[in-house]
Amino acid sequence: MAEGKVAFELVSPERLLVSQPVDMVVVPGGEGDFGVLPGHAPLISTLRPGVVDVVLGGSKARVFVREAFAQVAPERVTGLAEKAYDVAELTGATLSAELSKAEADLASAKDDAARLTANQAIESLSALKA
Repeated sequence: MAEGKVAFELVSPERLLVSQPVDMVVVPGGEGDFGVLPGHAPLISTLRPGVVDVVLGGSKARVFVREAFAQVAPERVTGLAEKAYDVAELTGATLSAELSKAEADLASAKDDAARLTANQAIESLSALKA
């Protein structure tokens, strides 16, 4: 691993979205956003629907995730997501479809946790669409 880097891998059932050493990763943790730098304490966290920011040098890649979790080790971050989209590649049609699914999830939610997750997805997708 390159000095001052953390290995980051983000996988969805469809494809491997990111696999490279990066300077920092900021993820939408279940209890709030958190950044991961080399040497981070180990943890496993659910991720709420939102955007993962991947920082490498002066550039930043953004990936929208839904139904995901992350495993963090001092030199590695692994994210597994049921749905993940590169924000730069998101089309209006994909955003609309995901927003419709989130709204349907909210309408059929049976408990507070499901309602919270659906509302978070709606909020994140609406922000991306704007």
